[in-house]
Amino acid sequence: MIDPWTIANAISLLLLVIQLPATAILLSRLLRGPSRQPPITPKNPTPEILGSVSIVIPTLNEARRISPLLTGISRQSYEVRETIVVDSRSSDGTPDLVKAAQQKDPRFRLMTDDPLPPGWVGRPWALHNGFLQSSEASEWFLGMDADTQPSPGLVASLVKTAESQGYDLVSLSPQFILKYPGECWLQPALLMTLLYRFNPAGVNSEQPERVMANGQCFLCRRSVLAAVGGYSSAGHSFCDDVTLARNIAASGYKVGFLDGAKVLKVRMYEGALETWKEWGRSLDLKDASSRAQLWGDLWLLISVQALPLIVILSYLFS
Repeated sequence: MIDPWTIANAISLLLLVIQLPATAILLSRLLRGPSRQPPITPKNPTPEILGSVSIVIPTLNEARRISPLLTGISRQSYEVRETIVVDSRSSDGTPDLVKAAQQKDPRFRLMTDDPLPPGWVGRPWALHNGFLQSSEASEWFLGMDADTQPSPGLVASLVKTAESQGYDLVSLSPQFILKYPGECWLQPALLMTLLYRFNPAGVNSEQPERVMANGQCFLCRRSVLAAVGGYSSAGHSFCDDVTLARNIAASGYKVGFLDGAKVLKVRMYEGALETWKEWGRSLDLKDASSRAQLWGDLWLLISVQALPLIVILSYLFS
């Protein structure tokens, strides 16, 4: 009869062989953190960026959370030419809030997107329609989500950072607003899976297939977005931001993913249940990744989990 300790040792050795490469990959990513670009900070606009940005916001029943965004955009300065809210037939009064904001700030414009065509997901379809309706005089397109809360100076800071560092596309990692115990535990844990799989915000990947992006605050040169057909290449994707950013990077353009915690806050979901349900649709990035990438990321996460399998098995056989 084979000694249980022999079996345990053999399994432990096998798991160690599996885990060591994953640990090395993870450490190579985490060790880049100290040298990453610092968070961007609010900046004042300068005359050369006058009217250079068109903002597009997709909405569907966002009345309970869009007001901080509308207020925050109104506080941006003359670098914002227009803000187009593309509503997908909301029934909760969202359009009324936009119209009220328009009375105070004529840069706001409300439009309703066309019926969703086959092969498209709602969010990229709304953004694509907004892009087509935006002014060609704007040099930059900025997509923002209704749950974001921008600080004054956000847009100017984004544009100046992109221009000074030569980015064609730059998106931000925000500061997340968490209120309840369940989401305070779950949200950081889910975000850590992104950190394990990709570089920290402020460390940009040179491999297009490993590029990260966040559509909550997504600045792209209008000419670049036009060159790739707007959002058409990501129209099918539930993670359209990452899909589009990777397509743009693969076309040879410079893409950045930066720390925006000092200029942008986000209140995404209410409670742990909604957090789990909504994150589950896009956290794996399956619409932007190959099958090999998905399996590779799964292996990495299992191998470097906080309580390694080798420890569990050693405990069970002790």
